[in-house]
Amino acid sequence: MDVLNDNDIGGFCNLKKEELNEQADHISALQSWGPEIRHFSSFNYRPINNGNCDVIIEKPTYVMKIDAMNMYHHFCDFFNLYSSLHMNNHSDAFSSDVRVLIWESYTYQSLFRDTWEAFTDHPLWDLNTFRGQTICFKNVIFPLLPRMIFGLYYNTPLIYGCQKSGLFHAFSKFILHRLRISKYVRTNKKIRITFLSRDTKYRRIINEDELLESINDNEDYQVMKVVFNKNIPFKKQLEITANSDVLIGIHGAGLTHLLFLPDWAAVFELYNCEDANCYADLARLRGVHYVTWNKINKLTSVKEDMYNGGAHAKFANYVFDVEEFKRLLKNATDYVKKHPEFISLKITKNNDNMGSKNYHTLHEEL
Repeated sequence: MDVLNDNDIGGFCNLKKEELNEQADHISALQSWGPEIRHFSSFNYRPINNGNCDVIIEKPTYVMKIDAMNMYHHFCDFFNLYSSLHMNNHSDAFSSDVRVLIWESYTYQSLFRDTWEAFTDHPLWDLNTFRGQTICFKNVIFPLLPRMIFGLYYNTPLIYGCQKSGLFHAFSKFILHRLRISKYVRTNKKIRITFLSRDTKYRRIINEDELLESINDNEDYQVMKVVFNKNIPFKKQLEITANSDVLIGIHGAGLTHLLFLPDWAAVFELYNCEDANCYADLARLRGVHYVTWNKINKLTSVKEDMYNGGAHAKFANYVFDVEEFKRLLKNATDYVKKHPEFISLKITKNNDNMGSKNYHTLHEEL
């Protein structure tokens, strides 16, 4: 956390040191810029004019302390960066001709790296990029952090009835637009259902094939089973999500995809694994319908080893009652069918990208 020492950061300004110290009393890596800004010094000279810089950065630069690494936590970073664009009143605040400096000494790697393309046209930097050099920024931004107390996305204190955040809606559209995610042509009013399968050790759905077979013959459904992992590029994952009407999955970071569902969509969290608020709150903020399992006697927990840590429900696999699954899915699909935006969708005679294929064929293609 302590990357900087006194005089490692500063600028030509009249620094109100006491006020700075009052604001830097909360020292936490992902909740505050206090660990860095408390070392800020006021110089009586202009470093750039004085020749004190090894490198001068002309373009506006966002310094990012990132949460990462799974999708849920990494999108804490992206969402708060997007929110920071709105707080920057500069006329070019939404320009992508900016630089991003990741405040880490390790080389950044992520399955969600493509998302940065929504914010910058340039390669990412990290602390190793300028190791041992004095860097001068003409315009530097320290954006909102991913785990702020009473912050946005991660620690948002939701009150009863709070839903359909305009900021979350705008973020969803911003990412899909900037990454140029395609929308499929619709040739029918079948409900497009995307079922998230897991290839992890825990929270696998043991009877998922049985669940899918039970709905595959429903003429109102168009079902697709996917495993969102490194084998499917993230932009392709977003394309699948943005063209789904119902997203189904057990508790896990993949459900963060609900942010990019259409406005009329529903998310069915098969089981929240005793973490009741996480994706329910995210769905409320995004404004999509949320359904989850509530009859615990109609699911079976299967533990394959003796896990001794906390959050036991997250370290098991599950078998779900087929009829209860179908009932809850109907709750989700009925919501979609009655939504005014779904009702008003235009139908064309062109071949639908998702076509009439069943989930088996689509899964093999992916």
